[in-house]
Parts: sequence; C-alpha cells; structure tokens
Amino acid sequence: MKFKLLSTFILFSVGAAQSQDVNGYWDNQRITNKEIKLSAGDKIIIKSEDFPVGTTEFVYRITLLDENQKMVNDLASVLKSIPDPYFIGKGTGGALSLVSSISGSDKCTYAVFTDEFKANEFSKNADFKTACLYQPNPVSKDAKVVSAKSTCIKEETKNVWFAFENQNWLMNEKIVLEIVPWVDNVASRGWSQKNKQIVLTSVYSIGIVQTMTGSKKSEVGYKTIDLISKAYRFDDFQKLAVEEKKLVVQESEEKAFNALGISTVYNDIQCKMALKLAKEGKTEEAIELINNKVTAKPNATSLNYNTLAELYIQSNQFDKALKALKTAENLDASELKVQMNLAHVYMFMDEVSKAKEIHKKYMNQNISAKQTWKNKAVNDLDKFKKSNLPQDNIQKIWRLYN
Repeated sequence: MKFKLLSTFILFSVGAAQSQDVNGYWDNQRITNKEIKLSAGDKIIIKSEDFPVGTTEFVYRITLLDENQKMVNDLASVLKSIPDPYFIGKGTGGALSLVSSISGSDKCTYAVFTDEFKANEFSKNADFKTACLYQPNPVSKDAKVVSAKSTCIKEETKNVWFAFENQNWLMNEKIVLEIVPWVDNVASRGWSQKNKQIVLTSVYSIGIVQTMTGSKKSEVGYKTIDLISKAYRFDDFQKLAVEEKKLVVQESEEKAFNALGISTVYNDIQCKMALKLAKEGKTEEAIELINNKVTAKPNATSLNYNTLAELYIQSNQFDKALKALKTAENLDASELKVQMNLAHVYMFMDEVSKAKEIHKKYMNQNISAKQTWKNKAVNDLDKFKKSNLPQDNIQKIWRLYN
C-alpha cells in the first residue's frame, strides 16, 4: 500500500476570528478518539462519547491508516486555533481542511445514526435510509461539521453512532475516528424546550399564575421561565428543595408581572387569594398576605388598600382599617368603594355624623356600573347585622335608607 502526505492547510485569519464574539468552546475534555481495526468486507458500529449539555454541533474526522502509521496532529489540537465553528469552511472568507496529515489508500463507506437500533440495522443489511448522514462513496479520509441544521443533532442528542464498512476485499484496515463537540454557552445551562416545559408545569402549579387564563397566563409563565433560566442552570434549579423551588418561582413570577407591565394584575390576584383565605376563616393570614405581597410595594392601588381595610373591618381592627382607607383615598379620592368603607369605619368608631355625611353625599350615585350606592350600603349593613361586629350604630345609618 502506498501512502501519501496530505498537508493540513488553513486559509484563515486567527486574528479576525478572535475579534468575533465567541459564544461557546470546543470541549476537548469530552472528545471521542477511537482507533478501529476492521477486517476485509466487515462492518462495525462505534458509539460516540456522551455529548456535554449544550452541544449544538460537532466536528468529526475519519482517517484510514496503515498498521504502523500514526496521526501527526489530533483533531482537538487543530481546533484550538478556531474559536467558533462558524469559521470552519465558510467560503472565500476562510476555510479549514480538517483532513489527516497522513492517510492511506484504504477506503471505507460510513453512515451516522442518532439511534443505536438503526445503526445495528445498517450493520446487518447496509440500509442507510434511516441514517442522518451517509457517505456512499468509499473514502480514505473525511471530515465535516455537523450543526443543528442537520438531523444528526438536536437539543436532546446525547450520542451518535458511526457505522463503518471496510471496502477492501482482502486487506484489513485501521480507521481513526475523532469527534469534538462544540458547547454553546447559553445551551450549556440546560434550558432546552423540553426542560422549559417541565419547569413551566411547576410554575403553573406553584405560582399564582395558575389562577389566570388566556394569553396573559402564557406570557407570565414563559417570562417567569426566562427569569429563572438566567438565574439558575436547569440542573441546579431541579436540585432545589421543594420550598426553595417554590420561593424562586414566586419571586420570579412577581418580577415577570412587573417586567410585562401588569403589576396591577399581580396585586389583584393576591387580593383575591387573600379574600379566599378570609372566607376560610384565615383572616390574619389574609391580612399578612396583602401586607407582604401588595401594600409593601410602591405599585399598590387604591382598591388594594380598600381590600386590606375590609379585612381589618371584619376582624374589628378599625384604626388599622381607617389608616388603610386614608391611604386609599389619597391614591384615588373618587373611588366610591373606598368612601363606602370609610363610612362603615366611622360608624363602628362611633363617629356617626361623619358616616352620615358620606352616605348623604354619595347615596344618589352608582358605586360601579352595575350597582348603586344605596344597594351596596343596604347589603353591607344587612351583613353587619348578622356578624359579631359592634351593633350600636348600625340602625342609625339604616334609617337613612328606610
């Protein structure tokens, strides 16, 4: 067998390449480097080493050698001067030949598979139809960059299988297979679409977004995932304890509402959750929820403070209710729901004249588009009569409407 020297040539400006924004690296710690001896006419299947998380493409080189021939330069060392796979073989601007420095005249055909079963089928019947890449013409050397544009590598690809067939009828041959993965910095954080969906399911079950419907729910959900993915690698997030994970989701969820400009929606949902707790007899827990999650923030609205005041009224905390209502009034003095509760608080605090003054001022108006002030006042007073709240002054206000 004759051997011929093939000089590795590079038409490439390293300086120009290094000035580009490099978004990943060649992982020369997790390469595949295998020397295969193949008998005449035989086939063999070679599995790659596991690709690291974030592998978005890989370079492979196949070289056929004589028994005593050694490789001059391994593929990993050649790639050290190339910061980005974009610069490999990119037309007239720069090109790199990744062939071996020495190769023999022996030849083989090969195919690449993403599934071991399909690769084994090829070894039995040479059916290449299920291969993601196939070289039908016998070669003594070959090298390619395989990117996400190929079906050979997707987000979840962990391995590939190379199937070789010796094209010599009489002679054995030696094949050197080298594979070097390119790890994308962003993808290496592990947030594939599949993993995002896994965490999105948790967000929908842990966070307050579970109470939402429609497109806003999806917007908040995906924004929450975006914020979590910037703060944690996927594996690190999954390792958090249940309570830690819940806390991260809730904090990221609140930031998502703010980032989307719908912080008032977040506040309203928290208030609804607080009212639900109050109906379950957990009034103190409800008050704490609003104080910590809503009114402690600068974007709390007049109606948010009004809801807090209603909870204080229910629990006979009239001074705190009055303080909350005064804050609400400063935010929006025209909100009649706030004025109604002010009248109630004055009634319970024995300042009946102030209560009557408010009722008389607004009794001919609507408190909302569908409810009159009178209707709301009568309903509230009737509810108070059936409660454990002070009863002394209720009848005095009742007479205004009867």
